[in-house]
Amino acid sequence: MSAPVSIPSVSVTYARDGSSMRANTHGMRAMQERAYQKRGEQYLLIKSPPASGKSRALMFIALDKLQNQKLKQAIIVVPEKSIGASFHDEPLSASGFWADWKVEPRWNLCDSPGTEDGGKVEALKKFLDSGDKTLVCTHATFRFAVDRFGVEAFDDRLIAVDEFHHVSASPDNKLGDHVRQFMARDKAHLVAMTGSYFRGDAEAVMHPDDEAKFHTVTYTYYEQLNGYRYLKQLDIGYVFYEAAYTDKIIQVLNPKAKTIVHIPNVNSRESLGDKIKETEHIYHALGDWQGTDPQTGFQLVKLADGTILKIADLVDDDPAKRDKVSAALKDPAQKHNRDHVDIIIALGMAKEGFDWIWCEHALTVGYRSSLTEIVQIIGRATRDAPGKTRARFTNLIAEPAATLGLVTEAVNDTLKAIAASLLMEQVLAPRFEFRPKTRPLATITARAATTRPSATSA
Repeated sequence: MSAPVSIPSVSVTYARDGSSMRANTHGMRAMQERAYQKRGEQYLLIKSPPASGKSRALMFIALDKLQNQKLKQAIIVVPEKSIGASFHDEPLSASGFWADWKVEPRWNLCDSPGTEDGGKVEALKKFLDSGDKTLVCTHATFRFAVDRFGVEAFDDRLIAVDEFHHVSASPDNKLGDHVRQFMARDKAHLVAMTGSYFRGDAEAVMHPDDEAKFHTVTYTYYEQLNGYRYLKQLDIGYVFYEAAYTDKIIQVLNPKAKTIVHIPNVNSRESLGDKIKETEHIYHALGDWQGTDPQTGFQLVKLADGTILKIADLVDDDPAKRDKVSAALKDPAQKHNRDHVDIIIALGMAKEGFDWIWCEHALTVGYRSSLTEIVQIIGRATRDAPGKTRARFTNLIAEPAATLGLVTEAVNDTLKAIAASLLMEQVLAPRFEFRPKTRPLATITARAATTRPSATSA
């Protein structure tokens, strides 16, 4: 079989001077201090990459608004439940700040039971009527609550929207419409935070006249990576394959590198129509499947040299299996354990807000037309960690039905758009639809189609 076709990529080397990781006497890193200087603004937009400390920056700002600006409460809104863990209690005073960040367990609705449009909305109303100060919930819970109780119920409160790129200027975007309602009423404070302030399409996050009301704090990828201690190189590139991606993925997937693999959406051209078998094929391409770890739910695969890889499967959407794997990945006791997991295979998960500092390679199968999605995926690999000197983003896509010159020009334009987007500004990617030269195979090879036993220990 021929190797995947590779075209020129972008490789950037950084200064690695440690400046972005150093804290001041109040325990604030460079980005956090920059944001805190704007804490008095009613509308604040923070554009900053993953791992720069946006969550903690919000804690500093929220505590000041509650104590010194006399706001009643702070409500932090995140796109999915897993990101709510970023706002658990934090002993900020241990690093020199004048207060600690605390969220009562019952007010972190990302951790509590109940449906987004049911019990959690009622819980939010109880919080609004209480004397407690901080609450964390999902975008969905917040949207339902605003619809039910109205924007006036949130007067004199801080609303902090994490992953703000989910907002859109489109009238069909519910969260965006609520933001506009809050600004029209002008009685709440808003803090918007995102690592990708653009949507990758023609629809802006906010109308220019709305955005003009925000005071902006921008901290670029280049500032962040220049200030790291360990990571000094970022590579971004595209690789093309013929026929089925499952036949070629092993040629770009280095089992010795900590990797997040995003397989294609089941409705995309690159998909072979069976996400479970596609995932199993990757196991077989890497080595011999040994079973499932009963504690973590990780799949165990033995390489030719005898090494046992631990693979987290986030593709299988069986609730029991996924919950076990997700819990193991979020285990705080393992955050600094490089050997905890080796490869994560996902489809729609492990993108924005996903914190795995050891990830060295973000390998994405299938063309992504959304610049927001690309930059968010790149952010999974750009966290600083001891011994991690290089990070890579690779997009493995079907070889297009076009001349090499045209394809190279299109990809170069896309790489320029990605590079510009790392400045945290609105950039529209050039439109080029990559049409595969050949259709994917109808089925996966028989070897990959074998079904692994369930819940088998090694």
